[in-house]
Amino acid sequence: MESDTSRVRLEPWSEEDAGLLRALNAPAPTAHLGGPETEEQLARRHRRYVEMSAADPGAGRMFRIVLLPEETVVGSIGFWARTWDDEPVYETGWAVLPGFQGRGVATSATRAVIAEVRAAGLRRHLHAFPSSDNAASNAVCRKAGFAPRGVRDFEYPPGRPMRCNDWRLDLGDPAQDA
Repeated sequence: MESDTSRVRLEPWSEEDAGLLRALNAPAPTAHLGGPETEEQLARRHRRYVEMSAADPGAGRMFRIVLLPEETVVGSIGFWARTWDDEPVYETGWAVLPGFQGRGVATSATRAVIAEVRAAGLRRHLHAFPSSDNAASNAVCRKAGFAPRGVRDFEYPPGRPMRCNDWRLDLGDPAQDA
């Protein structure tokens, strides 16, 4: 099965990544997430991302996505602990700058983050919850080996209801990876 991650490198989120977060906060990259956030919301998100990178990796991590061989920072991806359907799981999410979308970057980064989640080794499943109308992110889930579990109601950001697809990857089954 295809699991190539050689097109990208994941680097821990740092103080220097605030500009990337601002670039990803444009209307196009946030169209399926309720639109751009305020400066205050961005500052809080950036702080959370930096703190995640400094904490115990078992709780989660945020990364900048570096496209290879260009060495260009093109997006973000991460994973974090949560409870879903009364089960302790990890959740993942990503964003790729518009000029780099449609080139397999998100799929390669998702495969790379799966390896990071497995290394954390504390939970059995990894979920992704793309908006049900976000064809590109749903395709990333399928290509990265996640199994669809149906459409669910979700709140993201908090206070904004949305319909999303619940995708799940069994971290104990490497053969499930695409």
